[in-house]
Amino acid sequence: MAMRATLQCLCANFSPRLPQLSSVAQFPATRLLWRSGSPRTLSTTSVLSTALKFTDKHEWVRVDGGIGTVGISSYAQEALGDVVYCGLPEVGQRLEQLEEFGALESVKAASELYSPLTGEVSETNTELADNPGLVNKSCYEDGWLIKMTIEKPEELDGLMDQAAYDKFIKSLDE
Repeated sequence: MAMRATLQCLCANFSPRLPQLSSVAQFPATRLLWRSGSPRTLSTTSVLSTALKFTDKHEWVRVDGGIGTVGISSYAQEALGDVVYCGLPEVGQRLEQLEEFGALESVKAASELYSPLTGEVSETNTELADNPGLVNKSCYEDGWLIKMTIEKPEELDGLMDQAAYDKFIKSLDE
């Protein structure tokens, strides 16, 4: 009964009719401002990559519960071109931060892979053996390379967040 009263109270705050917008809606500039008066900004950064940390060698890591998922950045996969082979380490291999752990080969070049953190490989992406192109198609999701246990979480502090990485990439292009 209390739930019903709560829902009725919430529903009373919403209009029963939604406004109809044409396919090309025109909004006055004042509607595009936050209440604070600051303009809204759009970001092309995916929601997934907001939690990523990057190395200057273009690897990324996403940590969840002491396990780090590692892959290469979109910038790196674009520079490589179509990936045709992924050489990944064995499960159980211990890695030091920035230690080489494998390689990616593409139609244009080959590139070494470096561990963003110290830890032990707990899983490799076995789908890359049959479909290495996943690195190109979905580098932040299905194209991850390894998962590893994190031995030194403080090493994350030395990695770049998305904004710092974007600035780093911009400096490379200058």
